[in-house]
Amino acid sequence: MADKYHATFKTLGPRAAQLFTELNEQRRTTFVLSDVEAITHLSASSARNLVHKAQQRGLVTRLKPGLYNLVPFELGRATEHIGSPYLIAREVAGNAPYYLSHGTALELHRMLTQPNLIIYVSCTRRIRPQTIGGYEYRFVLVTEAQMFGIAKHWVTKEQCVMISDMERTIIDSLRRPDLAGGITEIAKGLWMKRDSLNIERLIEYALRLNVGAVLRRLGYLLERNGMANETTLRPLRNKLSATYQRLDPVLPQEGSFLSRWRLRLNVSPEELDAVRLG
Repeated sequence: MADKYHATFKTLGPRAAQLFTELNEQRRTTFVLSDVEAITHLSASSARNLVHKAQQRGLVTRLKPGLYNLVPFELGRATEHIGSPYLIAREVAGNAPYYLSHGTALELHRMLTQPNLIIYVSCTRRIRPQTIGGYEYRFVLVTEAQMFGIAKHWVTKEQCVMISDMERTIIDSLRRPDLAGGITEIAKGLWMKRDSLNIERLIEYALRLNVGAVLRRLGYLLERNGMANETTLRPLRNKLSATYQRLDPVLPQEGSFLSRWRLRLNVSPEELDAVRLG
């Protein structure tokens, strides 16, 4: 394969051969212009020119300004190739700490019953929403202190991305149900993985994040599903203030008030129970 790459790239000159050989040795399918400059030692303008020529030859797909994807050799004469959206998310985050989160993490953990069409990324750097290669990317700003409960997810045998573990995925989703399909979808995921989730870790993460709405929603769902007893849930209840929060912030202010968890049940208990029965 390396010989075939060399044969293909040599018509572009030694710098192109050097670039693509190095990227392939690093198992890098997605790259930015600064990578080109670092590998080839070209100036910024020369690096752009080199990549532009490679793009014209169908060796590279431009995903967005400054972000490119290698077209695999086995695709032959194909000139457009969009790699894994998860690897692209990693590249967009750059050097900033990040992890795939919310609906994207729910889907990767097989905790969703509906397809998720948006790539959600939690990141310590503020990044605007953008569309790359037909995928919509939304970035959620988090602090360095909130970078916990994260694991590796292997996209290929050689490349991985960072993702929230199952427990952190639930916690993040309870904080922003609008990024996870709503509280009913989260309740489904919680129930689907009831035998795999670590309840103590769930509660630990909720206490560590220390967001009142999350404490309320988690405690209520665990209790409703019979997944935790009173003793286990007490640390959550002890942290509650007198303020009431909506069970699902996406839905209107309606429904009964539940003083035990300081929640307004704008999703009925019967609807949540149907998740388990369905």
